[in-house]
Amino acid sequence: MEQPRIGAMHSPFEGGAVSLRWHEWGPPTGRPVVCVHGLTRQGRDFDVLARALAQQGRRVICPDIPGRGLSGWMPAGGLYAVPNYIAVLAPLLAALGDHDWVGTSMGGLIGMGLVALPTDRVGRMVLNDIGPSIPQAALERIRDYLGAPPPHFDDVAGVEAYLRRVHAPFGALSDAQWAEMAGHSARMTATGAVRLHYDPCIVEPMAGALVDVHLWPLWDRTVNRPVLVLRGETSDVLTAETAARMDEHPNTRVETIAGCGHAPALMDDHQVGLVVSFLAG
Repeated sequence: MEQPRIGAMHSPFEGGAVSLRWHEWGPPTGRPVVCVHGLTRQGRDFDVLARALAQQGRRVICPDIPGRGLSGWMPAGGLYAVPNYIAVLAPLLAALGDHDWVGTSMGGLIGMGLVALPTDRVGRMVLNDIGPSIPQAALERIRDYLGAPPPHFDDVAGVEAYLRRVHAPFGALSDAQWAEMAGHSARMTATGAVRLHYDPCIVEPMAGALVDVHLWPLWDRTVNRPVLVLRGETSDVLTAETAARMDEHPNTRVETIAGCGHAPALMDDHQVGLVVSFLAG
């Protein structure tokens, strides 16, 4: 089975600099697709989609956003914010030139932030279960499970059991897919303990009172290009009302994914096919 190439750079942002790493698939000469994961996840979540896109001749870049996976951790928890992620990604995106975007949850917010900049080079965009309005209750749910003491595991099997529980809304995954996700989500500490592969401090910007998020001015910039929106049928992050309002724009197509909440895993044939077909134009 094809394995990805690993890319790396030391990338600056306003608060300093951090190591950015990514997994890359497909021919280096293909039109780039940048796939960016959700809040606690990492770039290997896109392996199934990336292989399918690579078979179509696309160059697929799947970064680990700082604080996750193979990338470095921010020097302070308060720096885990979308503007800093955009700054860290900027040198990589400038080197890629014109590219398409697939963003799951946080990755979609980063994408919407990017298209508001004068350096915008994004063509087609896929937003996976995220939109310009996020309810306070959904944000509080995410904060509450992230704010709990970081779980400790005896082995990767324990990580898998945890992921099956907290990420049940991803949809019906095979045993092999859950096991692979767990392998990429686990890290071993210097003492031999098994932990999740992200910095627990990523929750710090969500401390305190939360309110509904409304980013409709960003949405007005986003829909200057073709946009595919995937919504998990029972998602509390991208509500049916918000998705319907997004679907009113002629450049936007909304697809509801049955049997999923927040957020579809982009691993089954139907979901992958939707994305591959859309990005092919």
